[in-house]
Amino acid sequence: MKIVVLDGYTLNPGDLSWDELKTLGECTLYDRTLPDQILERSAGAEVLLTNKVVLTAELINQLPDLKYIGVLATGYNVVDIPAAKERGIIVTNIPAYSTPSVGQMVFAHILNIAQQVQYHSEEVHKGRWVNSPDFCFWDTPLIELLGKKIGLIGLGQTGYNTARIAMGFGMKIWAHTSKSRLQLPPEIKKLEIDQIFKECDIVSLHCPLTEENREFVNAELLSSMKPTAILINTGRGGLINEQDLADALNSGKLYAAGLDVLSTEPPRADNPLLTAKNCFITPHIAWATLAARQRLMGIMLENIKAYQSGRPVNNVVR
Repeated sequence: MKIVVLDGYTLNPGDLSWDELKTLGECTLYDRTLPDQILERSAGAEVLLTNKVVLTAELINQLPDLKYIGVLATGYNVVDIPAAKERGIIVTNIPAYSTPSVGQMVFAHILNIAQQVQYHSEEVHKGRWVNSPDFCFWDTPLIELLGKKIGLIGLGQTGYNTARIAMGFGMKIWAHTSKSRLQLPPEIKKLEIDQIFKECDIVSLHCPLTEENREFVNAELLSSMKPTAILINTGRGGLINEQDLADALNSGKLYAAGLDVLSTEPPRADNPLLTAKNCFITPHIAWATLAARQRLMGIMLENIKAYQSGRPVNNVVR
């Protein structure tokens, strides 16, 4: 069995091992693959592994030996699923591997904004504390989370894990979810999106990106938020109209945003959020803790072994 990894670097930049994968077949590893290299590198492969390399219908239909595509992520929009289904190709993903790490990143952003950790650390290193006439200083509001309202848009595994962390801080938790009220614990109150954006102190996005909800966080919705509110996005960048968010931040209609994802990654240099006021951006790393990547690697291996045994798991082709 010929296995080709098209873009393995982000999963394993050198701190994990591919050795077990190599025991499952003839294995070729590429750190990165450009669009014009995909066809040549994939030729003859029975198993293709991809993280962000896009496999279009045109490409899939030029690979007669291909029987299995393993997406090294939870989202599988990089694969043309109808084309794979027509060919009878199994497509698997890696569900839930990063749930604890994403919740951790949500609160890394919330706590950084609430306490302005980055800013005050930079000021200390500039010498301001050394030269301060007082034993302490602060230039920004310092926000206590106890009793604050956090609204979660989506209550899947990452949303629910974020809710559990919020409970530990004594926050009031509201959620927009397809789950019924009877399915929710008493600590989580079910509300509609408009009400969450209007009344919550913090709104965190945990829903998948679809054509129906693309850029649903727009000027109209942002204008309903409190000027003291915080928006967090560790989901998908396309959920937000980025110019509208930048305008809300720069005008003071919204206090701050913490983002781990943008609509285009890497972002264009003219992305308005890169220069927006009180906008804190991390480079899509919520998923990338060592523990999460170890889980990802382990699930990927089990997916391939299940395929080899004739009993595939995590198959997204229906």
